Amino acid sequence: MIDRIEVFVTELPVRLKRIFSSGSYDTGPPKQMLGKPVLVRIYADGVVGCAQIRPISPGHFVADTVHSAVAAILEIYGPILLGRQIFDIELITEAFNSRLAGNPAARALLDIALFDAMGKALSLPVYQLIGGCCQPKIPLEWSISLAEETETMVAEARRAVEEFGMRVLCIKAADRQGWRQDVRNFEAIRDAVGENVMIGIDPNTGWTVPDTVQAIHALQNFDLGYIEQPVARRNLKGLAEIRLEARGIPVIADESLFTLQDAYALAEVRAVDAFCIKLYKIGGISIAKKIAAVAEGADILLNGGGLAVQSQLEAAAAAHFYASTPSKRMMGAGEFVFGLNTIGPDPLVPETDFVVKEGWVNVPNGPGLGVVIDEVALQKHTLMKKSIGR
Repeated sequence: MIDRIEVFVTELPVRLKRIFSSGSYDTGPPKQMLGKPVLVRIYADGVVGCAQIRPISPGHFVADTVHSAVAAILEIYGPILLGRQIFDIELITEAFNSRLAGNPAARALLDIALFDAMGKALSLPVYQLIGGCCQPKIPLEWSISLAEETETMVAEARRAVEEFGMRVLCIKAADRQGWRQDVRNFEAIRDAVGENVMIGIDPNTGWTVPDTVQAIHALQNFDLGYIEQPVARRNLKGLAEIRLEARGIPVIADESLFTLQDAYALAEVRAVDAFCIKLYKIGGISIAKKIAAVAEGADILLNGGGLAVQSQLEAAAAAHFYASTPSKRMMGAGEFVFGLNTIGPDPLVPETDFVVKEGWVNVPNGPGLGVVIDEVALQKHTLMKKSIGR
């Protein structure tokens, strides 16, 4: 029975700032809570389930902020959990739905922490609870930020390929200079990394349908690997039109996919070839598996999104979902590489072997998520701590 829930906001020693079509991605200055990750611990029958997510707003398409996620957990979702069993996922989901809609980051934190607790209670890794280990070794993708200078983007691409062995890159697009600049950025990066690297492009809804069609045609000689969410979230007909124009280049839905109902709507109009699964965006592992079932029924592939900035726990949750999915049902690679000590170590997990090895990572095999937090480090880096229950 769940008897206590703790919520932390923790510091990130390394500040990450990126640019995409709708603005900035920023983990914020030291001591500022906005932009920092939220950590949840659920206590139940002698086990402690943990999860961590960094709500990425303001500045992006997801509405959750640090403060909204913390409030939703402490004031609404958390009290619902107290007294319940960690295995009652469907009952818990139903109770959440009846009290507060949306809030996927808060829900994802609790959902993932429950899976971590279940795994620990059974001495099993999470992937064994959600389908088994189909992919013990996971390919990784590096997301390249927009920049004022193309050379900056090229340098980031080179580092990803040369230092970490990446074989999949995703270039942010919808530069303020227009789609032609995006094509120039793509061409320069392709020239720099060669032909053996898959390169996709992600305008984050920043293009129109005509922009996208022209860009696809301009990129046809540079081996475009995929195109992710080029147009507005609700423009499903536009996505379907682009998919036809792409002539076999996969189109991925990201901003168009938040809910199970979104997945059904996309499948119904055959708008895309793949769904981008970000656990913080859709509400956790349990809903991810349901969306995966819709995708399989519609012959739509899955793509593993979410940067997991400096968070071994967030990266591990994404890795367990990825590992539980057969490779033939996936496309691209796992985007959670920023949680694997590539831009800075996780301050809460100073010792780890969950790291990049030549563009791949092995899914953790320990109980639950397989990530152990250093308690001294947690105390040192805590900006806020609150709890409910006894």
